[in-house]
Amino acid sequence: MRTLALIVVAVAALLVSATAQAQTYDPSFPVCLQAYGGQAGYIDCSYMSLAQCNATASGRSAQCLINPFFTHPNEGRIGRRPVR
Repeated sequence: MRTLALIVVAVAALLVSATAQAQTYDPSFPVCLQAYGGQAGYIDCSYMSLAQCNATASGRSAQCLINPFFTHPNEGRIGRRPVR
């Protein structure tokens, strides 16, 4: 019975200790650069326009993408006028 309990605890510890993946897209910028290249591919979301990103991607194995997680600073806020 102890062996079974130790096995269950060991398996649970292995499942809990799995690595978590960080968020890839920065929600502060509307455009991302996705670079390709062997195992060193990456996504960089630090561009304010497609033109700015395309200038960086020019001549490289990279492409520019619209950030699917971009949150506009005023998005979702409903403005109310003060009562006078």
